[in-house]
Amino acid sequence: MTIKLTSDEAVVLSHRLEKLQMTDLGRVVDDPAVWAPIHRIAGTLDKALPMVFASDYDQQLEAARQRLRPED
Repeated sequence: MTIKLTSDEAVVLSHRLEKLQMTDLGRVVDDPAVWAPIHRIAGTLDKALPMVFASDYDQQLEAARQRLRPED
């Protein structure tokens, strides 16, 4: 299966999945069968996004969020 994301989508999703994994995953996702795909997707995104380790990551993340938000 192939899922195609824009760079903005990938960085925003990666950030959200990272936060999800740092919580009590069992509290948020009640089916343990879903945990493995969550971890796999998050790991794939981390490898594909070297910017995660950039010093200006927070600014890049916020800029990506702004570009993805629908205009009012």
